[in-house]
Amino acid sequence: MVSNTEKALWGVVALVLVAFAIPWFMWRDASVAFGLPVWLWWHVGWMALAAAVFGLFANRAWGIGIEEGV
Repeated sequence: MVSNTEKALWGVVALVLVAFAIPWFMWRDASVAFGLPVWLWWHVGWMALAAAVFGLFANRAWGIGIEEGV
């Protein structure tokens, strides 16, 4: 069973993942690292982070708000 505090923390984590999914602070930046634009590396890294967070969520808190009565 997931506590109310943990539910709130998962909500905050979801909002942060959504808020930084698009690197708006890198717009009009032409920096290149290892032959690719930095904004592309941001997306690669962010998707890896999102996958890790989803794996943690799936193992820890899957069903928040769905399986309350079970």
